[in-house]
Amino acid sequence: MQAMVLDRPATAEARPLAAKTLPEPEPGPTEVVLKVAACAVCRTDLHTVEGELPLPRLPLIPGHQIVGVVERAGPGAADLLGRRVGVAWLGGACGACRWCRSGRENLCPDARFTGLQRDGGYAERVAVEAAFTYPIPDGFADVQAAPLLCAGVIGYRALRLAGAMAGGTLGIFGFGASAHVAIQVARHVGCDVFVFTRAARHQEHARALGAAWAGFPEEAPPAPLDHAVIFSPAGEQVPLALSRLERGGCVACAGVTMSDLPGFPYERLYQERVVRSVANATRADARELLALAAAVPITTTVEALPLAAANEALLRVKRSRVTGALVLVPG
Repeated sequence: MQAMVLDRPATAEARPLAAKTLPEPEPGPTEVVLKVAACAVCRTDLHTVEGELPLPRLPLIPGHQIVGVVERAGPGAADLLGRRVGVAWLGGACGACRWCRSGRENLCPDARFTGLQRDGGYAERVAVEAAFTYPIPDGFADVQAAPLLCAGVIGYRALRLAGAMAGGTLGIFGFGASAHVAIQVARHVGCDVFVFTRAARHQEHARALGAAWAGFPEEAPPAPLDHAVIFSPAGEQVPLALSRLERGGCVACAGVTMSDLPGFPYERLYQERVVRSVANATRADARELLALAAAVPITTTVEALPLAAANEALLRVKRSRVTGALVLVPG
């Protein structure tokens, strides 16, 4: 099979992924092998190839927003043969620790992540744990569904942890792949959404998706925020979001990495305001988001590229030259 492989981390400008022909993966007893139809490109993939995340193994195939059809299955997963399924960032958890037992498998110390501990979807085929796959709703083409599996799921979890599923005014800081799904969920549950982003094309995209206001991060929105989600990796936006936040509101930081937070006066946090991180997502988050995607229905803005263009795609993500999401298509 063809795959884009990371042998050693390097900057996206150095084109760190190499096209290789590899043996096809074999499914373990509880695994399935997918023929990959689409794999969306995530900023976490960029952090992986550039070495900003600790790499537990090399070489490695990145990619964790996968849609494909089950071609082969271990004896414990034969019922999935022939089905179209999705695969997300969380690729496995122990199921026995106190976090798993309390519904917080995203915090499992032994969690395994697709495209990090396990080879991912920048390939023609991928082996995954059957229990960590999700049926894709009808009505979504493969390339349209792929961004839902991380950008969508993380955005949904961030909205939920910020309290935005109850409606109210929501501030979104940064407007990339995850935010362009989250705004559709937020509007579906009754939020007025204000988007803070510097790029004019991202402001236009936000307005097209129903933002009540879009402007620069330093600008004042039309009303105070009940909730805020920061998708940008810029730590300086945390005190900025707090300064826009109503009493009792929450700022959720959705990125896997973020630059250092600057100091800020306690008054910005006072009155029971909350700042919290969002770490990974659970299988329940993925199932709930996919159900919402069909109910809304969510429309993803995507640009399909061949698998061989993975290095180009990562560089475009790094330089914020994407509207919506980029999706790699093998074959």
